Amino acid sequence: MCGIVCLCNYTQDISHRKEDLKAMSKLLYYRGPNDEGDVITPHVLMAHRRLSIIDLENGKQPMHYDIGNTHYTIVYNGEIYNMMDIKKGLIEQGYTFSTMSDTEVILAAYDAYHETCVEMFEGIFAFVIDDGHQLFIARDQLGVKPLYYALKDQTLIVASEIKCILYALKEAIVDTTGIKELLGLGPSCTPGRTPYRDVLSLRPGHWMIYDGTCHLHRYWMPVEKSHTDNLEETIQHVKSLVIDSIQKQLLSDVPISSMLSGGLDSSIITAIASQFITHLSTYSISYEGQKQYFKAYDYQTSMDDDYIAEMIERYHSDHRDIVLSQEDLINHLKTSLIARDMPGMADIDTSFYLFSSKIAQRHRVCLSGECADEIFGGYPWFYKKELYEQPYFPWMRDLDLKMSLFHEDIQKLHIKDYIQERYQETLDEIPTQDFKKRMMYLNMEWFMQTLLTRCDSQTMRSSIEVRVPFASTKIYEYLYNMPYEYMFYDGEEKGILRKAFEDFLPEDIAHRKKNPYPKTHHPEYTRLIVAALKEKLEHEDSILYQLFDRKQLHDLVDSHGESFKAPWFGQLMMGPQLLAYLYQIALWQEIYHIQIVR
Repeated sequence: MCGIVCLCNYTQDISHRKEDLKAMSKLLYYRGPNDEGDVITPHVLMAHRRLSIIDLENGKQPMHYDIGNTHYTIVYNGEIYNMMDIKKGLIEQGYTFSTMSDTEVILAAYDAYHETCVEMFEGIFAFVIDDGHQLFIARDQLGVKPLYYALKDQTLIVASEIKCILYALKEAIVDTTGIKELLGLGPSCTPGRTPYRDVLSLRPGHWMIYDGTCHLHRYWMPVEKSHTDNLEETIQHVKSLVIDSIQKQLLSDVPISSMLSGGLDSSIITAIASQFITHLSTYSISYEGQKQYFKAYDYQTSMDDDYIAEMIERYHSDHRDIVLSQEDLINHLKTSLIARDMPGMADIDTSFYLFSSKIAQRHRVCLSGECADEIFGGYPWFYKKELYEQPYFPWMRDLDLKMSLFHEDIQKLHIKDYIQERYQETLDEIPTQDFKKRMMYLNMEWFMQTLLTRCDSQTMRSSIEVRVPFASTKIYEYLYNMPYEYMFYDGEEKGILRKAFEDFLPEDIAHRKKNPYPKTHHPEYTRLIVAALKEKLEHEDSILYQLFDRKQLHDLVDSHGESFKAPWFGQLMMGPQLLAYLYQIALWQEIYHIQIVR
């Protein structure tokens, strides 16, 4: 994977900003420690950081491609898994190639098919192409790879991470809308937005042309179709789609590994990848003292160890268990914050960063089961009536309780109304009243984006590429139109997926109840985060006092997070995890010099 930066102004010579470009590129060093490159022209400046995965010698960027009188230049982050099929078609049309890189295929495809080329790409991508007259900017269908932009003084700034945009803007302003995003929706963001004023995100499935003005276009979204396959045909087709996606994502010129939690999704990926890779390397994550302090609850009913051991025994993987300390979790809350450029999922982000850092010691590429729950219906809001009938996002709990935490001035902003408006706005984008389709779309546009942002930001901070085979448009489109009762075959969450792969898995894993990404249960973590947050609250100018009610804040800390009885977001952010989120907000103000403007 890579990091990209672009500055463009077609009305002024901006070549003097080459030092800005170099500084922005340096901020992305960890996204591409293997190589760097840049191009400086009067109107377009591009920089690239490369993590070498395919065509290690010839895939350098920015890459140029000349055909006729047109000179193309690209900076690109991602992988096109069907590049050989596209390349074959281009060769038949007379296009020639000097590398084995998918980057060159994108350039030729853009010349051949113009903006419609992105509709052909199966993969994960974010790129900028300059043809001397305009920029063509695109992002993959499901938003696996990030892309942010801002337009200031007729200069378009595009980058893989927000920190580069903020560097170019020379300010980090959070206005009233940003406050609503942060406190109402965080760690999610409205599609296309960030908490920062003027900093936008190119939405998944969109491209943009910049010729002095930004022209946005949505090139992909799910379409309603008739599902004509019977149950048995559906099971076989699901199996075929998943196997095909996993196999395509094994394309690499460096060794591939897999995350293995002992849950359904990672076990399927490990099982299938093991059919193509002998003694596949696998990794699992745990925490010091987890066996001693683990407490089962509704959403996390069991530990992973025994299930992981079953998979290792069956597929003989070269396995390593990564055990994290409580001190590291606390100490790297700052690292994970900087990786995401905004408060995130607290220690859930931090542990993923630390986990990825350990994997990076041996591997650059790792497969993950991310996105299966959003597509196959793994979350309780797909089947619990009290959640899916809420007039707002089903992964949120008790909005009135949440609002009571806020400072009286913040309560006047009507954040609850803002949440409900964004919820309805998303549902209005699809012309259907079908419950399953609406829930899948909500999850794709919101919950899945939050987790993909976590995945990309933390793994790239560790300099590894994580591939997510379940994030496939072919899988998504098929499941989108499949009957609800097939999704929950035999009365189980993700029932159709379980049935499709039961022959590949031990029976207890094939039917294991979904467990979320593991969190620490150690009381030492609670003690450490309480102490860290108390230190921040000693500063009267803390942003926390601007945003939250003082008494509620101190009650929360004194009770070790127990005074707030609902998860802040999803299934995990409660108690010590909520305290860690507040701590990240305080760090965010200090590190990014946040200006609250209302």
